[in-house]
Amino acid sequence: MMTMVAVVFVLAYAMIALEHPIKINKSATALIAAGLMWTLYSFASPLGAEGVSHQLTEKLAETAAIVFFLICAMTIVEVTDSHGGFEVITSRIKAKKLTSLLWIIGFITFYLSSILDNMTTTIVMVSLMKRLLKERKQRLFFAGIIVIAANAGGAWTPIGDVTTTMLWIGGQITTGNIMKGLWIASMINLLVPLIIASFMLKGNIVPPDKVENGATNTSQFEKTLMFFMGMGSLIFVPIFKAVTHLPPYLGILFALGVLWLVGNILHRNKPEEEKDHLTLTKALKRIDMASVVFFIGILLAVATLSANGMLPALAQWLDVKIGNQAIIVIIIGLCSAVIDNIPLVAASMGMYPLAQFPPDSFLWEFIAYCAGTGGSILIIGSAAGVVAMGLEKIEFFWYARRIGPLAFAGYFAGVAAYIIQYNLLH
Repeated sequence: MMTMVAVVFVLAYAMIALEHPIKINKSATALIAAGLMWTLYSFASPLGAEGVSHQLTEKLAETAAIVFFLICAMTIVEVTDSHGGFEVITSRIKAKKLTSLLWIIGFITFYLSSILDNMTTTIVMVSLMKRLLKERKQRLFFAGIIVIAANAGGAWTPIGDVTTTMLWIGGQITTGNIMKGLWIASMINLLVPLIIASFMLKGNIVPPDKVENGATNTSQFEKTLMFFMGMGSLIFVPIFKAVTHLPPYLGILFALGVLWLVGNILHRNKPEEEKDHLTLTKALKRIDMASVVFFIGILLAVATLSANGMLPALAQWLDVKIGNQAIIVIIIGLCSAVIDNIPLVAASMGMYPLAQFPPDSFLWEFIAYCAGTGGSILIIGSAAGVVAMGLEKIEFFWYARRIGPLAFAGYFAGVAAYIIQYNLLH
């Protein structure tokens, strides 16, 4: 029966990886896998149904902490966007040459992704490209660079990437140390592709004939206020955790409440039809709930493998066969180019106990870097890549040929940078 649990997981993984060819939503696959795996485990476990239910309750609490955080973060971003807040950034970009724009977009994406999540940053920046560039080929190339920059920027902060957030909430990393430990490696991961791409891009920017203005009927004051309120809400969360030592989801729920209050005060004298699309209730309807459901399903499915002892056994097998932790983590990062990095990191968290590998150890920081940036190598390897693929209709093999080698070079340059830095400082 335990073998069947593993078989269900492998089949579900394959279906998630092949979501687009088989046209079956990965959220449905993840939920079915979670239900089947826990059911099969309860039949086979010597603990019985009651013991398994107790384990499931513990795992559900861990999953809920991540899901609450994601829902709140996505809602804050939607509220900021609906007020035209991101135009505070986009309206200030002034560049004439493609190479200049490349570096500006690269750095804005990198740092914006460290505050927001990489998926949201990709949506904002790819949408910006449609306002700045007329030629679709140029937009496709920039979209590829945005994916690399968003994943690199998200890896070095606890709120920039779902996988880093998972490690942070799980207690494997702390805010200050992950930012100090991974900034150089993440920056190298961005700089190497930018340098190579600079030799590939020639010419000046050709703006589109007609620029679609995404601004709402909000004033410049409201745009600026909601932008800084939104960004401040997200930055507040790690500060809240550091000061109170309470879970991050509580901090972001509090921040969301404050943002909601400010929005209500700001629009209380406006007519209903004018303020309807600006409300937080509307923002909640616009967030990608399919992704949230996928996180619930896949995290609970992986939790089964942790509860039944398979992941610790796999960790021991890898240690015996490979031995070198750095190589094991590099392989995990490369796998994340093909397979969703969320279950990979969730599996890693179950494989290596905190008692043996304490917070901020080499293993956890290196996993945060490799899993966060390895997904850039193929377009299906990260949420940022999948979003860009949908927005600009990027072909899988075009990305693999034109952007993949740049991401591959950046990934291994960052790997080398982190290992050198760790050896020098420890």
